[in-house]
Amino acid sequence: MTKNLLSRINDLKQGFSKGQRLIAGFITEHYDKAAFMTAAKLGSTVGVSESTVVRFATELGYDGYPKMQKAMQEMIRDRLTSVQRIEVAQNRLSEGSVLENVLQKDIAKIRRTLEETSKEDFEQAVEAIAKAKTIYIFAVRSAAALASFLGYYYSLIFENVKVINNYGETEIYEKLFRISADDVIIGISFPRYSNAAIQAMTFAKRRGTKVIALTDSLASPLAAISDYLLIAKSDMAAVVDSLVAPLSMINALIVATVLKMGDEVKQTFGMLEDIWQDYDVYQNNRKDETE
Repeated sequence: MTKNLLSRINDLKQGFSKGQRLIAGFITEHYDKAAFMTAAKLGSTVGVSESTVVRFATELGYDGYPKMQKAMQEMIRDRLTSVQRIEVAQNRLSEGSVLENVLQKDIAKIRRTLEETSKEDFEQAVEAIAKAKTIYIFAVRSAAALASFLGYYYSLIFENVKVINNYGETEIYEKLFRISADDVIIGISFPRYSNAAIQAMTFAKRRGTKVIALTDSLASPLAAISDYLLIAKSDMAAVVDSLVAPLSMINALIVATVLKMGDEVKQTFGMLEDIWQDYDVYQNNRKDETE
């Protein structure tokens, strides 16, 4: 069969037993976790027997549980094509439930992000950022917006911030060729993973640079390259990428950095406020004194 795992589940779900529906529900929502569970562990997690899990794999057309597990792991690496995402969304969402469904799933992603991200890695990442000579932020395609947002605020806090969110075949290395062990690079990529992000972080790693990865799971190709791993859950079966949890993680990074820098940042923003006031950057809610 050539159909992906989620399509098989959707095609056959009407005939599932109660236990099979529990397995299907868990895999649909958490196959990044299920992919590394034994049949026994998956069964105990959802409250069914190991044999029920094995029969479920067979029911889906796999030659045993290991084959289904491999399919889940392949999905983590490659995720879904745009067409497959649309097909899954059509199967899972009705027109009337889209708003509530999408927002509820985003809430769940933030909750899972809080549960799964290493607080130690987060704190060490903030420490590395505060000490870095130059901060490089690399993200392309849909994640480019995240790089721009983080870069905007870090450029207000630090003198040397370089945002790389577009590239050609040689541009990656041209923009990174001065990177050193005194610097830090924040690489951002979510399914489907960007080869450019992997290449950039690998290049920086070889230069001795501290590498911070903002990605979705331990199975991400960025995870193995990173010194500090920040996990933020992203959508795995939707028409567009959900960047709600990653953006929340970036907000936390910015706030933690501001607190880490203390009075220095206060002075910086004090000067910025004067500039913004002088040049009428923001809407002033006070009435003109001449009125």
